[in-house]
Amino acid sequence: MKRLLPIAASLALIIAASAAAQDAAAPATDTATAAPVAAEAAAAPAPAALKGDAARGKGLTYTCRGCHGITGYKNAYPSYHVPKLGGQSETYLGNALNEYREGKRKHPTMQAQAESFSEQDIADIAAYLSSIK
Repeated sequence: MKRLLPIAASLALIIAASAAAQDAAAPATDTATAAPVAAEAAAAPAPAALKGDAARGKGLTYTCRGCHGITGYKNAYPSYHVPKLGGQSETYLGNALNEYREGKRKHPTMQAQAESFSEQDIADIAAYLSSIK
């Protein structure tokens, strides 16, 4: 938890700085055309967040156990660091798997695993792993 707060604060600063930079770089728009576009964007419903099914996610994590060990959080490979998954934030776990799938995080095994998962699979896995202690 102690490491999570500085990471979250750093991410918030990066997002705020990025938004400020985009606002500063945005060209001036004609207000006559901007209002209809803004109204359309406000009227469009946001995509629904996927609801993870922890029971289904448990079945999908069978390959995770080979490296992450999960039971008792004993890594199967003690010679190098394998992160603890259980009890992590559902959002963090979902984001991490999506980043591996998209190639934003680099680890050949994790990328191969994540590429085989659908959006619903990732939501289910994240729901299960975040529910175990």
